[in-house]
Amino acid sequence: MAEIIEPRTLRGFRDSLPETESRKLEIQQELTRVFRSFGLVPIDTPAMEYAEILLGKGGGETDKQVYRFLDHGQRHVALRFDLTVPFARFMAAHYHELPLPFKRYHMGKVWRGENTQRGRYREFIQIDFDIVGVDSSSADFEIMTIMAESMVSLKIRAFHVHFSHRQLFNELLENMGLAGVYLPVLQAIDKLKKIGAREVEAQLVEISGKQRAREILGFITTEATNRETLNKLCSALPKGSQAVARLESILQCIEPCELDSVLLLDPSITRGLDYYTGVVFETFLDRVPDIGSVCSGGRYNDLASLYTKEKLPGVGASIGLDRLVSALEDLGVSSSAKTAPDILVVFLDEPLLGVYHKLSKSLRENGLSAEIYPSEKKLKVQLKYAEKRGIPLAIFHGENEKGRNEYNLRDLRTRQNYEALSFEGLLDKASELLK
Repeated sequence: MAEIIEPRTLRGFRDSLPETESRKLEIQQELTRVFRSFGLVPIDTPAMEYAEILLGKGGGETDKQVYRFLDHGQRHVALRFDLTVPFARFMAAHYHELPLPFKRYHMGKVWRGENTQRGRYREFIQIDFDIVGVDSSSADFEIMTIMAESMVSLKIRAFHVHFSHRQLFNELLENMGLAGVYLPVLQAIDKLKKIGAREVEAQLVEISGKQRAREILGFITTEATNRETLNKLCSALPKGSQAVARLESILQCIEPCELDSVLLLDPSITRGLDYYTGVVFETFLDRVPDIGSVCSGGRYNDLASLYTKEKLPGVGASIGLDRLVSALEDLGVSSSAKTAPDILVVFLDEPLLGVYHKLSKSLRENGLSAEIYPSEKKLKVQLKYAEKRGIPLAIFHGENEKGRNEYNLRDLRTRQNYEALSFEGLLDKASELLK
């Protein structure tokens, strides 16, 4: 006899049981509704790309996390680590077939060989939405609005979308004579909410010295209002700053839409990935701050230029679905996703198998979900199955009931029976009980 293989999964990978998968699908369906309401359309890209397409696009740390290998044709290939870089390649290949600006959303699995932690896995689903083909404050603000609408649609009330501009630090560090340490400073500040101000200050001291570190930390501190924060940035930067001008234009959208309390100008937001060139954003949930950002992104005007000479500026954001599910669980946001049908048709008599299938078909045609127990087993077994599945109702229709064209219905939650129902009566009573 062959040795039995232990049924185990790789570290950072996991199976998704029906309740969890149903919750994920429920979230994806709700977000799809939001995206379509803004005019976004769906796309898909391959899970695997040529390695040269993916490597060097997210920064050195990301490259270490990419799953790459030789395929059967001895080609260097890699699994996508996000949905943005493949989208840049997609746009370079198809921009002549698409209307510009192009507004898309994409939901799919990505892979990163990073350290696993709560809400973070090596295989996970990302949900991206982008506007490509235009570099404007309107597009930046629309992505931020979609981020906020997405949270509201999922019944998350206490959240904030923090935003800033990557070029702020270019301009600040040039003023300080620190232009050569732009990326190390950016990457240190990006860790602020993870490791705290003291540790970030220590890293900045190593990079720029004690005085400059204090100036940088003062620069990234938020004020009481968005307008006050922007005024502080204006005073610290040279006149004619394009970053400040873009942020000013965004505030002119935020204020009339009365989103000041949700969309917060926060100069500490930098985003660690190298391909961001302009406005950047992160979404934090007030009641579960330790879970980190659940929706983040920014403007990436140069990414597609790696694959085409066509100018294709873009802005977008990404939701980590697994992390979001963990956050919703912590928040106690209940799911309305069902994993069980409304009704179980009990298998009482073998000769009536065709009748049972016709009955379940008729129930579905009338808006009820139904399944038939697949074999003639003891009633106790069938009802135990219904209980384990969480099926609320059961129909009994044996030879005697068939002869009288009647149906017996049981509410399995209360053990209440409703007998001698016509088919129309069955539909009415089942609908009533399910409400």
